[in-house]
Amino acid sequence: MPWVAVLMGSESDWPIMQSCTETLGALGVGFEVRVTSAHRTPAGTAEYVAHAVERDCRVFVCAAGLAAHLAGAVAAHTTRPVIGVPIDGGPFNGADSLLSTVMMPGGVPVATVAVGKAGAKNAGYLAAQILAVADDELAQRIAADRQANAAKVASQNESVQQSLAAS
Repeated sequence: MPWVAVLMGSESDWPIMQSCTETLGALGVGFEVRVTSAHRTPAGTAEYVAHAVERDCRVFVCAAGLAAHLAGAVAAHTTRPVIGVPIDGGPFNGADSLLSTVMMPGGVPVATVAVGKAGAKNAGYLAAQILAVADDELAQRIAADRQANAAKVASQNESVQQSLAAS
């Protein structure tokens, strides 16, 4: 069964990346989480990617801050889709990790989402959408999730309108 690998450069990325795994879990997508480093454990990262592909991993979500090379390092070792999540923090509040993640050479793409927790959540949705191309039931769950979000917005609008009418 296809699944998603969620990789982080360090344990400090986990509080942000939980938004990704919560999204995947809510949509019924299988995933595995690992801490691995493009710089400190490059051979281990390459080995994990190869074994994950053998076990039917279809999408890699990679989070890292500062130099943020993890997504690029993973993309260099697979033709499976790689989603990069730049982590906010450091002296540039994530701008450095955003640029490091998005600026890949031609032929080795990394789909990059927003910086931080919102990006991690969207990485979960994007990974699910990639899998849903070949899974109609997952596509239906994603559509239902969007409908539920639309209903929340409508409810919030109604609440604001009632508040305005009362004043």
